[in-house]
Amino acid sequence: MSKTTPGAPAEAAASDEQELGAAGSQLSTAPTDTLANVPGLGVIGWTRWFWRQLTSMRVALLLLLLLALGAIPGSLIPQSGTDETKVADFREAHGTLAPVYDRLGLFHVYSSVWFSAVYILLFVSLIGCIVPRTWQFVGQLRSRPPGAPRRLTRLPAYTTWRTEAEPEQVREAALALLKKRRFRSHLAGDAVAAEKGYAREVGNLVFHIALIVMLVAFAWGQLFKAEGNKLVVEGDGFSNTLTQYNDFKSGSLFGTDDLNPFSFTLDKFTGTYETSGPNTGTPRTYQAALTYSVGAYGKDEKAVVKVNHPLEIADSKVYLTAHGYAPVITVRDGKGDIVYSDAVPLLPLDSNVTSTGVVKVFDGYRNAKGVSEQLGISAFFLPTYTKGMETASSFPALGNPVLNLAPYHGDLGVDSGIPQSVYQLDKTHMKGFEDAKGAQLRKNLRPGETMTLPDGAGTVTYEGTKQWANFQVTQQPASGWALTGAIAAIFGLAGSLFIQRRRVWVRAVKGDDGVTVVEMAGLGRSESAKVPEELGDLAGILYDQAPGATGPGSPDSPDPQAVPAEGAEK
Repeated sequence: MSKTTPGAPAEAAASDEQELGAAGSQLSTAPTDTLANVPGLGVIGWTRWFWRQLTSMRVALLLLLLLALGAIPGSLIPQSGTDETKVADFREAHGTLAPVYDRLGLFHVYSSVWFSAVYILLFVSLIGCIVPRTWQFVGQLRSRPPGAPRRLTRLPAYTTWRTEAEPEQVREAALALLKKRRFRSHLAGDAVAAEKGYAREVGNLVFHIALIVMLVAFAWGQLFKAEGNKLVVEGDGFSNTLTQYNDFKSGSLFGTDDLNPFSFTLDKFTGTYETSGPNTGTPRTYQAALTYSVGAYGKDEKAVVKVNHPLEIADSKVYLTAHGYAPVITVRDGKGDIVYSDAVPLLPLDSNVTSTGVVKVFDGYRNAKGVSEQLGISAFFLPTYTKGMETASSFPALGNPVLNLAPYHGDLGVDSGIPQSVYQLDKTHMKGFEDAKGAQLRKNLRPGETMTLPDGAGTVTYEGTKQWANFQVTQQPASGWALTGAIAAIFGLAGSLFIQRRRVWVRAVKGDDGVTVVEMAGLGRSESAKVPEELGDLAGILYDQAPGATGPGSPDSPDPQAVPAEGAEK
């Protein structure tokens, strides 16, 4: 008889718990949160505790949520780095709220102290989380799956049967089967230990590394980005220099030397529209034919820019963003000398491209008395004029173009030093030309027609109509890295969610009656029906492959189905 010592059951239970803990260890590289992590007294203890909290997954998710919440005011409130005019309008309309927004940095969210702090903390948290987990995972890849626990019946998925085959034959068959199913497996004593699903942790690490790549790419893109707009009339060109832009904004580290050297000419703009049905006037085609060259001595090349199909030159993209008409106007003074002749871009007012603008003649004009003056002409353009609809075009294409002109003379105010829009006319020091009835002179012109100014002051001729296109030139480095990071994050997250890491043990030993007893058990990182199902499938195959196995119909051969063992821990 064997002698039982006091406390032996308790020691055996403790030993089983240790074995189960070892069997399930390293199924994840996530750091454990135990009482050992509670900091002791002193600066070092609290520093360690703070670092563990900062690099924990829950804090990283919290910082990511704060970053997303912080971006909301950046989208809803006008930003000084994007549109100073809207910010000024907001300050004027909200005298009480604007100072509060200033103190909170809500007019420059993405460069504010609090947003930068969240951004940097998230960056540090992700790095502090990834580095130790990566080294731990590398260590797991270099090591072998742990040996089988002494009592496999305590694992969540378990099955057993008896066979006449030798234990060595069963273990060899199990080892070959598990390797065929892409398990990392090896012989460990009287059992085969195998593990599968390492791609789950790979996906987890890829997801977090991709987040870092995206954060770096976004920060780099914001610091070195550039964006400008340029309106170009057919036949005119553009060179990618700062002085050529109508408006331009860039990141804090972007320099004018970083502009990519290229130029282009707008050869022709083409716009087609629906002519019938409920969508009459809806654009069908918007495209701009360009001739461009790269560098000072680059070869001329042809390209067609469409909406959402930009021209890409190095890391610059040229987008087509708007379109309108530019009537060609010629102004002659009282002597018949041409003082102005050019295409005048007009701004669209509606979807039918009803347009308005101003012609300004600064120099060279003399009135009938030979006195130098400046001319300002208000222009109102209808691409398709329909009788009875004098205030709006009936169709966006050039069907029946009519240009309405109202001329003024005097001082345009350009010498005052106050900037003014090229599309607006300051009439403070201007006087309108009068018709025979003493009213403001105003006349509709068709292409080729001329307006004669009173008292021999000259003429204004509507020569024809060109089209213009507005181009947005963007230069944002690291956008490719941001896209790569986003795609990698999606695939990494999918892998960490849908791939399960699990372990399988197959033990084969001689029973008391000399018949081989085969035990199989499985353990996953979390409870899942996949582990018992997979174990049942493996057990069925091994049951058929084991040499000398008893037949399935024999009363001594139980059905090898993987089911949760009775009393197994959840």
